[in-house]
Amino acid sequence: MDLPVMPPVRPMLAKPVKAPITKAAAGGHGDLLFEPKWDGFRCLLFKDGDEVELTSRNTKPLTRYFPEVVEAARAQLPDRCVLDGELFVAQTRPGALPRLEFEVLQERIHPAASRITRLAEETPAGYVAFDLLALGDTAYVDRPFAERRAALEEALADLAGPCYLTRTTTDPVEAERWFSEFEGAGLDGVIGKPLAAPYAENVRTMLKFKHARTADVVVAGYREHKTSTPEEPLLGSLLLGLYADGELQHIGVAASFTAARRAELIAELQPLVCDIADHPWGRWQEFLTANPDRVPGTQSRWSAGKDLSFTPLRPERVVEVGYDHMEGRRFRHTAQFKRWRPDRDPASCGYDQLEEPAGHDLSRILGTTPGGSHD
Repeated sequence: MDLPVMPPVRPMLAKPVKAPITKAAAGGHGDLLFEPKWDGFRCLLFKDGDEVELTSRNTKPLTRYFPEVVEAARAQLPDRCVLDGELFVAQTRPGALPRLEFEVLQERIHPAASRITRLAEETPAGYVAFDLLALGDTAYVDRPFAERRAALEEALADLAGPCYLTRTTTDPVEAERWFSEFEGAGLDGVIGKPLAAPYAENVRTMLKFKHARTADVVVAGYREHKTSTPEEPLLGSLLLGLYADGELQHIGVAASFTAARRAELIAELQPLVCDIADHPWGRWQEFLTANPDRVPGTQSRWSAGKDLSFTPLRPERVVEVGYDHMEGRRFRHTAQFKRWRPDRDPASCGYDQLEEPAGHDLSRILGTTPGGSHD
């Protein structure tokens, strides 16, 4: 492989913006181009003839896990190019519209070649491109995004999958609509890109607009911080739950505390420590190595080697947390501790309080149905 831009490349990043898109667009960031924020694996794609390499945000190789994307790139993309984009898996559940499925995408990372081959057929991935680093013998990283986007549109015209070109708009009102509607297809918000900016590796040049919500959840346990010692115990994360059909379900974790707060929390929670046999999740003791249903305290292929044991707590305390969106029955990302809710009865904390976005047809966002063309 011999390209004007060669791996390893760390992708350009985005900084979070809490202001509405329309306000941010008028807030001194320069002229912006908006695009949907895809919920998948960030992926740099390098193609030189039949040679195709896929690398992650952290420059780790992804090529072997997605043979169907490699074949699609050979068939659909320019002969020599370097693209920034996202790997995703979309599925259609019975009675529902197609949507992104991040948990299914995670399952694609597997050491066994036979399983990789099977999953490539059963849950094939797609690739959506949203930036151009090189085309032919020309590097584009130093050129403004407006020029990179124009060249990308010309090079990737009329893609219909499994490789796609993301849609864009310069209209912040339209981007606000995407922000509200596209979550129903599993997307993760909106990205704003300064049209005058070059491609800056590992620099937060872009803007990201993500959903901000709160929920009252039950504290069911904690894990100690990696720097915790017997002499100075520190809390690493809180394990959170919500009730469904009378049973406490694991919904995610809250973390990111200061060192002082870690010490305070672990001391504060000691009166609630209980034996696992007396805990609602005690029945999960039998799961030691596999974690098909994200049972707390067990291993998965993403956490191999990490200590995921936890200290069970009597589910008597409620905390308000901030979250962006759900992935199935769990928080998609780590939740943020807001405040204790002593006024809430733990048994009253159920899934019914969570916002459920209306479904939206992913194929329209990808531009593969009538009316779904790029803006």
